[in-house]
Amino acid sequence: MRHFVLFIMLSLASPMSLVAQEAGRVISCLGRIEPAGGIVRLSGPTALGAVIMDLRVKEGEWVEEGQVIAMLDSYPVSKAELDALKVELELAESQLRREKKLTRSQATSASKLEGLELAVKAAKANLAAASATLNLSLVKAPKKAQVIAIHAQPGERIGVDGIVEIGQTDRMYAVAEVYETDIGQVKMGQTASITSPALSRPVSGTVESIGLKVGRIDVLGMDPIAQADARVVEVDILLEDTDLVQSLTNLQVEVQIRP
Repeated sequence: MRHFVLFIMLSLASPMSLVAQEAGRVISCLGRIEPAGGIVRLSGPTALGAVIMDLRVKEGEWVEEGQVIAMLDSYPVSKAELDALKVELELAESQLRREKKLTRSQATSASKLEGLELAVKAAKANLAAASATLNLSLVKAPKKAQVIAIHAQPGERIGVDGIVEIGQTDRMYAVAEVYETDIGQVKMGQTASITSPALSRPVSGTVESIGLKVGRIDVLGMDPIAQADARVVEVDILLEDTDLVQSLTNLQVEVQIRP
């Protein structure tokens, strides 16, 4: 009878024990190393197929926001058109100034003066358009970042991989792919540990953001029976030891998120 009562008590307590155990377990998953904001792939602003005339960066180099990374083959023609329009604007402004002087002596008509003013406005508009076209021949860095990879050299056409890849490697993240069945246990501020054979030691991190959608798994391990169609949520983990992973973008890692 005593055994029967004990069995009932254990049966009643087991659901709560399972909940407590579930809430306190470590979440293990795979992930990848990425710089803050991910990898930015820069291409020509005109179109695919443009030829690089000048490349001004090297792999590993840091670039500032707005810095010219590459110059396309359309630059010389666009620059010549811009210079010609600058001359046209100077001539139009010179004629307008001369006519304004003649106006004081009543030696010119108001209609002629108005026509010259319109010519100056048109020249300024054409110059602005030519300046915008010239900027399309320059590939500039959208933010301060490090050049991670170069895909095209001077004389080569820009392909689907673009010209360069850049990333803010001064802040590195592990993007963990947490199974949808485990995501309810992941909270902001939780600590995590990242390991890989390529790392000399584990790297600690903190859960900074949790994805808002469920997708298919992107990082697959060596397990041949791994579920390639598994449903996961991406969790961004800010890493503490940036220097250790700064040059290992896209490295596959094992992630353990602690409760």
